[in-house]
Amino acid sequence: MKPKSIKPDELSKIFSDLKKGEESSIGSYLIKGVRLQISKFNLSGAERVQLLYKRRRTQGLCIVCGKKVTKKNASTGQLYRLCEDHRNKIDKGTK
Repeated sequence: MKPKSIKPDELSKIFSDLKKGEESSIGSYLIKGVRLQISKFNLSGAERVQLLYKRRRTQGLCIVCGKKVTKKNASTGQLYRLCEDHRNKIDKGTK
């Protein structure tokens, strides 16, 4: 994942989010040519995958490949969790 460029004054907001324990501060940041990586310590593989899927879902991306999801679920009005290709392969069971 490419680091997000931020200004030094935005760093205080990230640190305040860390003090509150919010997961929104997790990520990789670039500040004046220095990379700062904030992540949870000693996560299991399942926990890392869960965070990745959660982050992709909130951004409207397919949880498998990361492509932008365009179709919405008719009953809930929310975007599907999978792109059209993976919906055909996984959810619908066709190949």
